[in-house]
Amino acid sequence: MYSGRTGEKIDMIYWIEGQYIAESLNQVSYFMRDWRTNDMKTIDPRTIDIMTAAHNLMDTSEPYMLISGYRCPKTNAMLSARSSGVAKNSRHLKGEAADLRLNSRSVNQIAKAAAACRAGGVGRYTSSSFVHMDCGPVRSWGS
Repeated sequence: MYSGRTGEKIDMIYWIEGQYIAESLNQVSYFMRDWRTNDMKTIDPRTIDIMTAAHNLMDTSEPYMLISGYRCPKTNAMLSARSSGVAKNSRHLKGEAADLRLNSRSVNQIAKAAAACRAGGVGRYTSSSFVHMDCGPVRSWGS
């Protein structure tokens, strides 16, 4: 995965033989921090699992581009004021969501892979070319 905003890249093993690797999860949480403020929150491993499973279903070696991971309340409020597509109580505030893009796959292909995991929310943002994935209740929205 790489960040389109900061240019950082991350590629690591975060789970081995049924156990999460704490140091790797910490690195993921840092990578997925609010890039506007540098605030960080622990990213829910279930979200990372969904991202990983969807990526594996698409059979691609291209890393995700992270559009948004954790968002601090100030950032989320600013984005919510600008767009009706940003939830005031977004799962991004809890470290439970990621907005992702792949250049080699369409929004529909990414969303279809995420939805096949049947593990959380999947939002299609076709006009902005990204897919939202979260570890909340199974649901979908967007076109």
